[in-house]
Amino acid sequence: MIRALIVVLLLAIIASLGSGLYHMVAAKGDPGRMARSLAWRVALSAALFLLIILFWWLGLIEPGGIYRR
Repeated sequence: MIRALIVVLLLAIIASLGSGLYHMVAAKGDPGRMARSLAWRVALSAALFLLIILFWWLGLIEPGGIYRR
């Protein structure tokens, strides 16, 4: 369940980034909409970071290195 939540948040971050790119490139794009979608991306990224820290603090996830023994 935790992995699914992390994946959903990552997909939402990517979708928000794509939306900001679209509004930046589109000639009819509104700069306010671009700024709003990029603000959402920052907020989602901060939420994901805080959730990962919270899950680690609660013991629901464990840090793992590249080299597992």
